[in-house]
Amino acid sequence: MNIANSTLLKHIHNWDVDVFQRWQVRANRARIMRIARKVSSTADGWPYALFAFVYYLMEPVTGLLLVQVLGWAFLIERAFYLLMKNSFKRRRPPAALPNFSSFIVASDEFSFPSGHTSGAFLFVTSCALVFGPLVMLAYLWAAMVAMSRVSLGVHFPTDTAMGAFLGTGIALFSYHYLVI
Repeated sequence: MNIANSTLLKHIHNWDVDVFQRWQVRANRARIMRIARKVSSTADGWPYALFAFVYYLMEPVTGLLLVQVLGWAFLIERAFYLLMKNSFKRRRPPAALPNFSSFIVASDEFSFPSGHTSGAFLFVTSCALVFGPLVMLAYLWAAMVAMSRVSLGVHFPTDTAMGAFLGTGIALFSYHYLVI
């Protein structure tokens, strides 16, 4: 059975496109796009390493734990992310939908899963595991990253949902099975 041609995946894709298009009608405002760009850029990747390094300098014991969790988690996540992107090869909304243009140019061709969302949820989950429940509010930021990627028109909703699942799951795995 060819998974790309399955009826279930076609139904999921049609639902995803419908939700995406409804979202775009509501999100197509200049102020929202400026905010979405700023939120999205906070998940570009380098701030995670900077945060871990600075925290390590301030608190070497807990900082080392955070560096280890993030190091293993991002190593695994990037491998899964690239494998999934290049296996599913889901086209981004501008390539998949006629007459649609995104608000930014994506860094690669495929959209599933969302790497920004995966990284944000991986980072927040890792911090929550190391620092405890005080960090739980940071999940709002991670959710805003996911929403920004859809608002900017570079991902469908299920791309960001899978990104959140991937990042959270790999952070949990790395913490419980590779570090602790």
